[in-house]
Amino acid sequence: MHRKVSIQRAYEEPGRDDGYRVLVDRVWPRGRRKQDLALDDWAKELAPSTELRKWFGHDPARWEAFRERYRDELATPEARERLHALLAAAGERPLTLVYSAKDEQHNQAVVLREAIARVRR
Repeated sequence: MHRKVSIQRAYEEPGRDDGYRVLVDRVWPRGRRKQDLALDDWAKELAPSTELRKWFGHDPARWEAFRERYRDELATPEARERLHALLAAAGERPLTLVYSAKDEQHNQAVVLREAIARVRR
């Protein structure tokens, strides 16, 4: 059985079917209170490094290079261990990756969802 992994902006209202909600940003979403996000976890250490995040700057022209570099960060033993811990904490519930970027196609949650799909194979 494959668990559903969704991505959602931190500025959207949490849904009843979101399951285990985890913030995957290194920086807290501006203007959002903890209770507004209804989070189960904040996986700062799974977010892109500060250097990578600043280099990317959400520039779509850097997207492919960002994806590759972020995948490299997620391939470290520490990141893989944290990914496994996240999946274990979610259990059988759906998993919702919460992020704050405006761009819904070019953000770390997209890459992280791909990495989770590879871990579960």
